[in-house]
Amino acid sequence: MASSDTVKLLGRQISDVTIAMHQAIAKTAGLTGTDHKYLGIILDKGKLTAGELSALTGLTTGAATGLIDRFEKKNLVKRVFDKEDRRKVFIVPNINKANKLFEKSNLDLKVQIDNLLLKFSDKEIKTIESYLTSTIEIMNNIIKQLNDK
Repeated sequence: MASSDTVKLLGRQISDVTIAMHQAIAKTAGLTGTDHKYLGIILDKGKLTAGELSALTGLTTGAATGLIDRFEKKNLVKRVFDKEDRRKVFIVPNINKANKLFEKSNLDLKVQIDNLLLKFSDKEIKTIESYLTSTIEIMNNIIKQLNDK
């Protein structure tokens, strides 16, 4: 198999195993794999509106509201009214609760990835970084194209 074919195959395999890993991590917290990833988006953003969450994920506003409701029941987020415009509601993550919920799995993954990266030279890491950055850009472009149809 040609080298580029191998990379394409490995790209599909890492995508598949990533889904399975997040499903397994989520299961330990009583979440689905997709809810786990959506919670990650909320944690990364710090605070956002339901509309912003919909735009980032492609979820309908109704589905985003259901997601927020599920997270709120688990005390993973809370709704906070904007002080200047009470019609606007922010979704604010409970970072401490989420960190405790995923502490062991996140630490295990971080340690193993850090150890893996130690095996690569700075030049190799730059190449990996370039490939991943370009792949993310391609995927974001495809998402935009599909959502604009």
